[in-house]
Amino acid sequence: MNQRQFFGRWNRTATRSMQSSLRGSVLLLLWLFASCAGATNSPTRQSTPTTKPMTPFETPTPMSSPSSTGVSSTIRHYEYVFPDGGMDVYDLEHNFALVQHVRLPTSAGGRGVAVSLPTHMLYLAYGSDSGSGGSQLAYDLVTGNIVWTQHYNHGIDSMAITPDGKTIYMPAGENSGTNLWYVEDAATGNDQTTIQTDRDPHDTVVSVNGSHVYMGPRNMQDAPTDLYVADTTTNHITQKIGPFLKGVRPFTVNREETLVYASTTGFLGFQVGSILTGKILYTVPIQGFTCPGNGASDPSHGVSLSPDEKELYVIDAPCSYVHVFDVSGVPTGQPKQVADIHLAHSLRGGEQGCAYDCLKDGWVQHSVDGRFVFVGDSGDVIDTATRKLVGFLPSLANTRKMLEIDWQNGVPVATSERQGLGYTTQAASLTFSVSYSANFFSHDVDDRKKQHGRLQFFQAKTRLFQLAEYART
Repeated sequence: MNQRQFFGRWNRTATRSMQSSLRGSVLLLLWLFASCAGATNSPTRQSTPTTKPMTPFETPTPMSSPSSTGVSSTIRHYEYVFPDGGMDVYDLEHNFALVQHVRLPTSAGGRGVAVSLPTHMLYLAYGSDSGSGGSQLAYDLVTGNIVWTQHYNHGIDSMAITPDGKTIYMPAGENSGTNLWYVEDAATGNDQTTIQTDRDPHDTVVSVNGSHVYMGPRNMQDAPTDLYVADTTTNHITQKIGPFLKGVRPFTVNREETLVYASTTGFLGFQVGSILTGKILYTVPIQGFTCPGNGASDPSHGVSLSPDEKELYVIDAPCSYVHVFDVSGVPTGQPKQVADIHLAHSLRGGEQGCAYDCLKDGWVQHSVDGRFVFVGDSGDVIDTATRKLVGFLPSLANTRKMLEIDWQNGVPVATSERQGLGYTTQAASLTFSVSYSANFFSHDVDDRKKQHGRLQFFQAKTRLFQLAEYART
């Protein structure tokens, strides 16, 4: 998309969102302000963000909240980590300092996490991944309040949410013995319908554009297994990819939805599948490393695609390594192993303070801008430019549930989600972030009137600032 097309599309959306000439004048002034701000230094964190009101579950500490009621256009970057029973927030711009701890009623054991930017809602799935006993809560990131809690008559697992913040796709759990993904209303957590796949639903990804949901069954029988794709408009299966060697474990998808990279039970390495043809393109073992098993059924329980889609980071739990593959030539060329990073904090043993499924399987997740890779169950932080360890997040040593959320003007404006998805380029990444605000503005007038006035104001200014940044790149 060229600049003229981008501005033209924005103008049409902005026109619909302005309810008066006064609102239009205010937004225009904000755009001019944001453009000037974009021409100065790179974003830095406000030194003392305003703390949100204390909630019943928030630990009374002097640490400040990521949200702020200020009017600065500075974008601040935070990694959110979810040990059982709580949430820790680390500042990526200030030596990964812990800036907030919140106690949450998830001590039964976390299974999944997802974020909706349009509604600034955080969703946590916890409890049983088999039969009944699964639970989920919705937490408002801006107000710091739990909005709703659901206790289901089915299990839960690692879910995903559509970019418009309206629909959650919840797997019934890797130990459920069922083949069901539950389609849920994100506003209430209520189940609406189901999608049937192979047995033991486990990991879920929604595409960057929100058009498809990708569903990875664990298949506890360790038989060759397909990954399923459904249309998010109809919730009907449109493609199957595979079969993978055994059960599908952590996986990621590129922006254009042509490639899927997946780990699989019992295999040190990963497989590459074509979403277009449904076939497996490459089976890629990790070369040069053989270590005694650490007990993990999937020794490569973590794959993350860099935002520019040039590299894939892969966990090696038995050896406590992260391996880097050049995937810039895929699909015509095979992935190439280019670096091996030894972790300072081992992936052996179990998570401390963990309620359920406590073996250190591992996980990897790129930051939104691709600067860092966070290693779940280790806590180590990797600088992707130098491929060196540059930080340690203590609570991340005991969980593999984490994601990044970036803030601007008191509201969340970007997220990595839990899976490291490809966004193609920096500009595409900015467009990805902007698209959430675009979804906010595309709601009908009645829906918009229900939104809090301050949220409308901040969301509008955020969108305009990102537009200026996009035009400047």
